[in-house]
Amino acid sequence: MADIDVIGGGLSGSEAAWQLAEAGHRVRLHEMRPTRTTAAHRTDGLAELVCSNSFRSDDAETNAVGLLHAELRDLGSLIMRAADAHQVPAGGALAVDREAFSAAVGAAIAGHPNITVVREEIAALPDGAAIVATGPLTSDALAAAITVRTGAHSLAFFDAIAPIVYRDTVDMDVAWFQSRYDKPGPGGTGADYLNCPMDRDTYEAFIDALLSADRVSFKDFEDTPYFDGCLPIEVMAERGRETLRHGPMKPLGLTNAHAPTVKPYAVVQLRQDNALGTLFNMVGFQTKLRYGAQADVFRMIPGLQGAEFARLGGLHRNTYIDGPRLLDPTLRLTVAPNLRFAGQITGCEGYVEATATGLLAGRFYGGELSGRPFAPPPPTTAMGALLGHITGGHLSADAAEGRPRSYQPMNINFGLFPPFEEPVRLRGRRAEKKAQRKAMWTTRARADFAAWQAEGRVGA
Repeated sequence: MADIDVIGGGLSGSEAAWQLAEAGHRVRLHEMRPTRTTAAHRTDGLAELVCSNSFRSDDAETNAVGLLHAELRDLGSLIMRAADAHQVPAGGALAVDREAFSAAVGAAIAGHPNITVVREEIAALPDGAAIVATGPLTSDALAAAITVRTGAHSLAFFDAIAPIVYRDTVDMDVAWFQSRYDKPGPGGTGADYLNCPMDRDTYEAFIDALLSADRVSFKDFEDTPYFDGCLPIEVMAERGRETLRHGPMKPLGLTNAHAPTVKPYAVVQLRQDNALGTLFNMVGFQTKLRYGAQADVFRMIPGLQGAEFARLGGLHRNTYIDGPRLLDPTLRLTVAPNLRFAGQITGCEGYVEATATGLLAGRFYGGELSGRPFAPPPPTTAMGALLGHITGGHLSADAAEGRPRSYQPMNINFGLFPPFEEPVRLRGRRAEKKAQRKAMWTTRARADFAAWQAEGRVGA
């Protein structure tokens, strides 16, 4: 039995600690909250979901995120077990009651005999075996220590949080329940989202107000780029007045229950945020508007004129390292092999992706400490493709120094998967070909993942 430190009690750190403990190793899981909090966290709970409560699509047949869900479940992920146990209706997505989910993860960690939770800030990198899973909100002191050890500056990008509305303050004479295309999804009914419709004039007035509203100043963060997958809604609007109605406010697949013959020009959706159904978050409405401006602008939305907010949106900085240059294929820091990195600090983006890297780091270290090396999953799988993005293993040989010139955070997507060796002829219309192509990716991935498991490559 070996001792190992895991720094960070978020999704990735909790998953890494669990995997190591399940393999028989003693783990000290360090979490600085509540001794020191962050600009985004609101509780001291392990695996707190700071932004959305959604783990995104649960479709393992045609979606890369859903495929990653399936792989995590196959490997005994604690995070996915808690998510499945505390899901709330969200159409085709897997969304959770965030408080119940965090409590479940915390209870499992606290109840494991091989895990000790230590509430303290770690300001220096350990000399012994450790996994750094401090996430995108790594403390300044530890970020400085990483910079000193690696000789490279941490990169950073903005992330923004969407507001949460009290359900009983939504005007149901205007809003209606429906999932896009009536898709039920896990734990859902096909009527899982609250929808607030806009006609063209209302939409144009909303865009005008959004663009002119008062915003939080950047100050020290001024030169930090946004992550394109989580742009503030006002920044999306700046890219063109029609951007939002082709993005989070698109009206496709929705019929206004109060006026079935009138097609909305745009629709704002709200997704259930807790099991009681009392809280709903505004889908895609992450923002950096000042609080007063948020309330004024968002109450222009039909159905939300009298809305009360349980939480307004916010802005924080996410920090990540240059993974392809600093990490080996098993997530070890090349200049300090006793350290592995996991979670969003590696440059992956998203809850599920962070969880996957935590599981991998835990399995890699567990296998190494036990003398039974853990073989990385094939690059044709979701986990393998994500690992390749983080460590540079998927890059062509002619890339500069074997890594991209500008490494950016990335969600799992089929663009990270290796191409098929033989050209495949697809038939049908564009949408049909797209569905066929996605099904091919997932079919190959599931087969390769099953073969990898059958070979006994998954035990630590």
